Amino acid sequence: MTKAETGEVQADGRRARGHENRRKIVEAMLALIGSGTISPRAEEVAARAEVGLRTVFRHFDDMDSLYQEISASMSAELLPIATAPLPEGDWRVRLGELIERRARVFEKMMPFKIAADVHRHRSDFLQAEHDELARFQRDTLRGALGPRLCRNVLRLETIDLLMSFDAWRRMRLDQKLTVVQCKKLLTSAIAALLENDDE
Repeated sequence: MTKAETGEVQADGRRARGHENRRKIVEAMLALIGSGTISPRAEEVAARAEVGLRTVFRHFDDMDSLYQEISASMSAELLPIATAPLPEGDWRVRLGELIERRARVFEKMMPFKIAADVHRHRSDFLQAEHDELARFQRDTLRGALGPRLCRNVLRLETIDLLMSFDAWRRMRLDQKLTVVQCKKLLTSAIAALLENDDE
C-alpha cells in the first residue's frame, strides 16, 4: 500500500469514527431528553454516549446540525403515523382518527419538543421546525374537517388550538390528565363546537 493510500484509509477511518461518535451523541441526547433532562450537559452526553468530553464539545459547536439530526430521527418514526391518509367517513370518523394519531405522536415527541422550545430562541432551525409543526397541524385538521366545516373561522381557530401540541402539553403536564382523559376531552369539546353544523 502506498503512502497516499495509507493516508486515505486513515482519513476514511477518522471520518467513520466521527460519524459513529456523532450518532452516539445524538442517541445519547435523545435518551437523556426522553428521560426528562431538558438541557443535557456535555458531561452527561459524553457519559451516556461513551465518548470523550472533547468529542462532545467538538460536535456541540454546531448545535443546529445536532438538532437537525435529532429531528430527522424523530421524524422517521413519527411522520408515517402523522401523514397516513385519514379514513373515509364523516367528520366524526376522521376527527376521531386524527385525535388518536396526535395522542401517539404528541406523547412520543413531548420530551424533545419541550427541550427544543427551551432553545428555540437561539436556533433558526428549531424556530422553523416549530412553525412547520403548527402549519402541518392546521393543514391536517382542515383535511379532517373538510371545507364546509372550516368556513367558520373563529370555530376553526378554536379547534386548531384544542388540537395543538401546546394544548396537549398543558393537559398532560399542568392539568395532570391521562392520555385517555385528554382524548375524551378533545372529542367532546370539538363535537360540542360542531354539533349544530352536522354533515
